[in-house]
Amino acid sequence: MGIVYHVGIDIGSTCSKTVVMDANGQILHRMLRPTGWSSVDTADAILKELEDTGFAPDQLRVVSTGYGRASVSYAAKHVTEITCHARGACHIYGTDDLTVIDIGGQDTKLIVVQGGQVTDFLMNDKCSAGTGRFLEVMANTLSVRLEELCELARMGGGVSISSMCTVFAESEVIGLIGKGEKRENIAYAVVNSIVQKVASQAGRLKLDQTVCLTGGLCEFEYLRNQLGKALRCEVIACPDGRYAGAAGAAITASQLR
Repeated sequence: MGIVYHVGIDIGSTCSKTVVMDANGQILHRMLRPTGWSSVDTADAILKELEDTGFAPDQLRVVSTGYGRASVSYAAKHVTEITCHARGACHIYGTDDLTVIDIGGQDTKLIVVQGGQVTDFLMNDKCSAGTGRFLEVMANTLSVRLEELCELARMGGGVSISSMCTVFAESEVIGLIGKGEKRENIAYAVVNSIVQKVASQAGRLKLDQTVCLTGGLCEFEYLRNQLGKALRCEVIACPDGRYAGAAGAAITASQLR
């Protein structure tokens, strides 16, 4: 029967995303699962889930991306996150000119795309400050879920975190808790910290076109709005934004011959 479906698998450091597309580029199926300690086990589990869902392996052309892309042994090609996030974001938002801000688990990527091609990018992968991992650590310290953290932040204010290092910032948060600071004010400081970190990084780029937020935090409206204020522009997002890398990998799979 030959290749019927194009599959993109984005194995991130904390979460793995899978997208199945038809020949017309329509997303037929999405899958989300924790990466866990073994990218190889995660890749095998994804293939089994695809089979169980009704996608026969011999009908699939797979391209992998992300932190654990080399672990997908059945992929026809492994492609970098920058390329896949750019292609996926362009496809999802329906434009070839945009700036992508992807706040991932272990890094933050800023990608400028013009005419469908990556023209510039910056990547923070040396420190977890300004990443999803930073928010996870702080949410755990405050004993709330990530969604709750952002909603609490909406109601807070008047507090800041000065440390740029996650470890020291966590110590600051613990200190604020010890002083009896309100949880919503601490949550505000946490979200503001990551917004300022990303905005500082983005300040080195020219933001004169559509700016979109991708990754696992793209549905957190408060964070997106605060980022837009810090960047002095509208930052758009949609639920499929977290699948941008996987969508870009699926598009790449459709172009292989």
